[in-house]
Amino acid sequence: QLQLAESGGGLVQSGGSLNLSCAASGLGLHFFSGAWFRQAPGRDREPVSCISRDGSSTDYKESVKGRFTISRDNAKNTLYLQMNNLKPEDTAVYYCAADPYYYGFNSEGYDYWGQGTQVTVSS
Repeated sequence: QLQLAESGGGLVQSGGSLNLSCAASGLGLHFFSGAWFRQAPGRDREPVSCISRDGSSTDYKESVKGRFTISRDNAKNTLYLQMNNLKPEDTAVYYCAADPYYYGFNSEGYDYWGQGTQVTVSS
């Protein structure tokens, strides 16, 4: 079984930056594609970004393109989400997800999830 644990969330002012990490354990992360999702209060969980097993392919939700960067270090079994120029509308709980077969923005495609980390952006 793969376990995922996010860290790096917090409170930041508008225009600031945060770097989220998702540490994997139990299995090698290189077997899995990865993704970041987020859920704001009262809203459905939505995709943010995804990355292929070897990191050669990445995709981003339109609203974060140019501001967020997804990456991975398979040697460290860790996914990352660098978030720059944060906006109040980025406030949400951010979740990392992984799956050995699926790559994309459908949350139902991912079998493994972390517990989430809160990101709050003040105006």
